[in-house]
Amino acid sequence: MTEHTRPRIYGTDHDDAGAPLPGHEYVELTGGPLDGQLLDVTGLTPDERTAGAYLITTHSTYGPGGRPSYGPTFSRPDGPWVWEGDVP
Repeated sequence: MTEHTRPRIYGTDHDDAGAPLPGHEYVELTGGPLDGQLLDVTGLTPDERTAGAYLITTHSTYGPGGRPSYGPTFSRPDGPWVWEGDVP
């Protein structure tokens, strides 16, 4: 029997997976260095959600501080967001 683990919330401490907060909206990040994490999009406008986000991580192609780009797909604008590549 395997133990089920909940997805980690982006921006939480690595040792603390965090828990989704009631009343918040999350999208799952797929692919790239943040694969499987949840991103809180509660405060984003519809335009910001369409644009996606550059997120900071220590595991990008460019090392600590690199920014992987994640965004929605045209076929599924409400999520999950897919990895589009890394920028320095």
